[in-house]
Amino acid sequence: MKTASDTGETIASPAPEVISRRRHYGAFYGLDPLPQAFGLVVGNCQAESLRIVLDGPERPTLRVPPVHEMTVEDAELLHGLVAGAEFVVAQPIRDDYRGLPLGTRQLGESARRGIPVITVPSVRFAGLHPFQVAMRVPGVDEDPPIVAYHDVRTLSVAAGLPVADRLDAEGVRRIAEASVAELRRREDSIDVPVSDLLQPVAEGLMRTVNHPGNDLFLPLAARVLDKLGGGDPTDPGRPLLAAVQAPLEAWVVDAWQLDTERRAHWIVGGEPVDPDEVRDAHREWYARHPQFVTGAAERLGDLLAVWRAA
Repeated sequence: MKTASDTGETIASPAPEVISRRRHYGAFYGLDPLPQAFGLVVGNCQAESLRIVLDGPERPTLRVPPVHEMTVEDAELLHGLVAGAEFVVAQPIRDDYRGLPLGTRQLGESARRGIPVITVPSVRFAGLHPFQVAMRVPGVDEDPPIVAYHDVRTLSVAAGLPVADRLDAEGVRRIAEASVAELRRREDSIDVPVSDLLQPVAEGLMRTVNHPGNDLFLPLAARVLDKLGGGDPTDPGRPLLAAVQAPLEAWVVDAWQLDTERRAHWIVGGEPVDPDEVRDAHREWYARHPQFVTGAAERLGDLLAVWRAA
């Protein structure tokens, strides 16, 4: 058998980021031994934070990549691990997600008979950030620079639909209620509800419109553990999903009568980022992506109507 040295071919080494990723998910890729009687938490970035607070000496869990990053190899590995898991907690994922058999139903078919497969929602709540959306528009695959979030005030100007720079308390509550109503609608087919945990509104509930904080993950984990037979969630002793934190603007704090510090700036990677810097970068990005502006304005009609009425 000829080797690479026989033929003069060069076999490329894996890129450093690939090596780092596989090391990060060591047990998933077989680089580290599997814990005994492990559980799995499957979904987007929220799933990993939920896994952290579910994990404990008596219920070890396995870190797995978020489904939106999974490859064909990853999907095969995941199904094999599901077959050996003691429990699976999953966000609702449609069949053949991104062309791979990663649907919650599909994963459940790989689980052993009698093993609990518990569904939890993917949480979005705009009560603390009623100016913010996280979305994609068909045909535009990239995210805006600095932060992958859109401020409806900046977006509406790009669309030629200027809005107010802030809402009154009624407007803030209308947007919060709309996001809770959507979450309740999706909870009809989910095992563990979460929408009631969004009241009363508190700073620690959400870092951004789609990144919950510890104040939500800990009670959600307690509910999941009740389904699994009991136990207490594990406090990680650090803020979860805190790499990007949106501004907590004064008018929002006032609307909810929160006893917390107002913050006009973003926090990205632990460093403050001026909102003007984000706004200017996003204006340039919108100018280069008019298709996104048009598509987003159409999809955000109800939200923009609240802002235009302010």
